[in-house]
Amino acid sequence: MKGLELARLYYEECGRPLIQQHFPQHEGRIAAGLVGMGSECFGFDDEISQDHDWGPAFCLWVNRQVYEEIGKDLQAELALLPKDFAGFTGRQESNWGGGRTGVFEVGQFYRQFIGFDHVPADWREWRVIPESNLATATNGRVFTDPAGEFTAFREKLLQFYPEDVRLKKIARRCMIMAQSGQYNFRRCVRRCEFVAAQCAETEFINTAVSMVFLLNKQYKPFYKWMHRGLLQLPLLGSVIYNLCSDLTTAHIVESGKKGYERKNDLIEEICRHIVGELKRQELTDSGSDFLLDHGPLVQSRIQDPLIKKMSVWTE
Repeated sequence: MKGLELARLYYEECGRPLIQQHFPQHEGRIAAGLVGMGSECFGFDDEISQDHDWGPAFCLWVNRQVYEEIGKDLQAELALLPKDFAGFTGRQESNWGGGRTGVFEVGQFYRQFIGFDHVPADWREWRVIPESNLATATNGRVFTDPAGEFTAFREKLLQFYPEDVRLKKIARRCMIMAQSGQYNFRRCVRRCEFVAAQCAETEFINTAVSMVFLLNKQYKPFYKWMHRGLLQLPLLGSVIYNLCSDLTTAHIVESGKKGYERKNDLIEEICRHIVGELKRQELTDSGSDFLLDHGPLVQSRIQDPLIKKMSVWTE
C-alpha cells in the first residue's frame, strides 16, 4: 500500500472518529491530509521507503484561532491513536524526520517550506523560494477541508510562479544548459578533466530537468525525485526522462571516446527538444541550436522592467 492511501485510511478510521468524539464543534474547521516531506507525499514510496519516517500518520491543519483554542489538546489526542494500523507498524522516526505529521497552524505549516505564512505577495517574494520547497509544499493530498483555508493557500501556490518570474528562470536555464552541457562538458573531456566533466554533466541534467518542469508550469522536486517526477509531465516529460537516463549510462554502453561522443550527442538532442518547446510556447524565434542564443530572447519577453534589466545569468 502506498503511504498516501495508508494515511487516508488511517484518518478515516481513526482520525475522523477522534475529531467527531472529542472536538465536534471544531470538525468543520479542521482540514486533513498528507503533504510535505517524504517520498510518500510525492507518491514515489516503495518497500525501501518503509524503513524510516513512513507509516500510518496524517496532518491536520487549522487556522490560528482554532490552533490557539485546541491545538495542544488535539495533538495530545492524536498521540493516543494506535501506532500500528492495517498490518503496518508505526512510524520509525529518524533523527531529522520528526514533525512531519500532526497538528499544524496553516500559516506556520507553509512557512517551514516557503519562508512565508502567506502566499507570496509579489515577484520578489516568489523569486527567493527554491523550486523544490514549493514542490514539497504542494505535493500529497488533502482528504478533507470543510473551511477551505488550507486548500485556498495551496491552490494559489499551484497556480505557479508569476509569468515574469518563470521567464526569468527559463532564460537563465538556457544559459546554464549551454554553458555546462553544450560548451564546458566537451572541453573538460578534451582536457581529460573527467571530474570537471562529470560536474558539468550533472549541472546540465539538473538544469535541463528544471527547464522541463518550468515549461510545464510545475515545481521540480529535490534531486532525489526530480528525474522520476519527469514521467508525470505532459510536455517533454518522458522524452527527457529517457534521454537523461541514456546520458548517465552512456559510458557503460560504450566505453572510452565513443562513450563521451555519445554523451555529446545526447546533450545536443536534449537541447534540440528544449529549443523546440521554447518555440512552441513562442518564447524564442531563433533558429540556433545553441541555447545561449535563446536566453536573451526569452528574457526579452519579460514585462516588468526591473526583472527585464537583470543579467540573463541571474536566477
